[in-house]
Amino acid sequence: MPNIRWLLAIITSVHRWLYIRSGGRIGHRLGRQPMLLLHTVGRKSGQPRTTPLLYVSDDDRWLVIASNAGDDRPPAWSLNATAAGKATIQVGRERHDVIVRQAVDDERVGLWKLCCDQYPNYAVYETRTDRPIPVVVLERIAA
Repeated sequence: MPNIRWLLAIITSVHRWLYIRSGGRIGHRLGRQPMLLLHTVGRKSGQPRTTPLLYVSDDDRWLVIASNAGDDRPPAWSLNATAAGKATIQVGRERHDVIVRQAVDDERVGLWKLCCDQYPNYAVYETRTDRPIPVVVLERIAA
């Protein structure tokens, strides 16, 4: 498989720019898939980071998968978000402060299935790596 990370980085940058500049009117959907913006702080740099991610709604929380397309390395956004334990997300035009945690054990199994039902490529990504791919749960912080 050719290394196209440079192309993905460009697409991600344009998507993030459109999502932010339009206030969430553009970019909330990528094809049929819903997208959110995850706002974190770099755990090493301390710099703000914004990452567009596919998500699955589950009641009053959002599920994102730290697949890194099946790479053996976890994505930086997941390391930053779980290290902080909290983040801000933008879902369309709405912003929410959230608690960030990884699903474990039986909860992870059920949420993984739910996410794979919505986006079957996650199951493909799982075959590319030996690491367990985390299901990251974003739970709204009550105001």
